[in-house]
Amino acid sequence: MSNTPTTETKPSTHPSTFSIVIPNWNGAKFLPTCLDSLARQTYPHLEIIIVDNASHDGSQALIKKQFPSVLLLELPENRGFTGACNVGMQVAQGEYVALLNNDTEVDPGWAAAVVDAFQRHPEVGFVASKMLLFDRRDHIHTAGDFFTLDGRAGNRGVWQKDDGQFDREEHVFSACGGSSVYRKAMLDHIGLLDDDFFFSLEDVDLGWRAQLAGWRCLYTPAAIVYHHLSATGGGVTASYHDGRNLIFVLVKNYPTALWRKYGGQVLRAQFRLAWEALRAWRGAAARARLRGMMAGLWYTPRMWRKRQDIQRRRKVSIEYIESLLAPAQE
Repeated sequence: MSNTPTTETKPSTHPSTFSIVIPNWNGAKFLPTCLDSLARQTYPHLEIIIVDNASHDGSQALIKKQFPSVLLLELPENRGFTGACNVGMQVAQGEYVALLNNDTEVDPGWAAAVVDAFQRHPEVGFVASKMLLFDRRDHIHTAGDFFTLDGRAGNRGVWQKDDGQFDREEHVFSACGGSSVYRKAMLDHIGLLDDDFFFSLEDVDLGWRAQLAGWRCLYTPAAIVYHHLSATGGGVTASYHDGRNLIFVLVKNYPTALWRKYGGQVLRAQFRLAWEALRAWRGAAARARLRGMMAGLWYTPRMWRKRQDIQRRRKVSIEYIESLLAPAQE
């Protein structure tokens, strides 16, 4: 197998449609800021799709009245981040498909910067933006995602003051789902988000599948997004899904050769998370994370069946995958 990815596409010679899928659940108070910022984009070829998860705060009426050019897809029940995004991606017509949180504001040059990055790098299947905190715009939420050898996912630069340390364009492991952009050709190749995740770490899971299949992720600092962190999600529910879905990611994607080499470190990291949850047992979020971890183990056979297909499709070497992973956090 190749030590470097070989998957690439031919640069487009015509203006490319940029599709933006926004999942929404009771986000009416955030939508005007998000959609107004998209209206100010310097890149003109936009398709905006909002997939509503059965909101009960008037979101649908607001969209129809104030933003009639937006394609609104109304779901009969809450299908989570993954379900809503998958519905939107299935109808998107663009060569590039973005997933954008409803509680964001994008810089006017965001879409243009992303399209430019794709066109300069045909080997790139997905692009990560520079996400800054909405209320502290000199602080970083994420400059792309990382994954460690001991099986932990994280945001590069999270909580750091933005002093230019992430102003270089570079390859990263994956892109935060709150502002990730995917080449349609890559999604056609590896599939959409895994609906079993509902939300949390679904972006990292897709990143694993993409990297194993030979696609690369590029972080471009020119694509700037401001984010109300956990404004429409989080809490106990998020803790449950964080605990469960990290186990899903590891079972599905972490290659066998790396399990042999680093499996002890991965298991110790999971035990530490479980021990921390037990020590904080009186906290609802800690109990939820522990329940999530137990649910992840319960669903291991289901994830193992998916693993077989994912690992069979791997096109890159183990050495290349190992080079993408950050040092263990022990």
